[in-house]
Amino acid sequence: MKKTKLLKTIPLANTKEGIITISHIEEPYGENSKPVVSIGISLDGEETKPDWKAHIPYENIDDVIAALKEAKEKFGK
Repeated sequence: MKKTKLLKTIPLANTKEGIITISHIEEPYGENSKPVVSIGISLDGEETKPDWKAHIPYENIDDVIAALKEAKEKFGK
């Protein structure tokens, strides 16, 4: 049974109400599927209905963080 636990809400830069949500999801794809971290983007501040979301398996988090840091170093201000 899919269970979601909200871990953190972050204001989305350059928006009035936008947020980024970080959640833990148990059995996201059905019984016995491995948990994932869900990153949601909501332009209107609605936590439960993001406009975009990505599910990241825990096994991939370190590589995703490294890629995000690299993008920030190359293109961020």
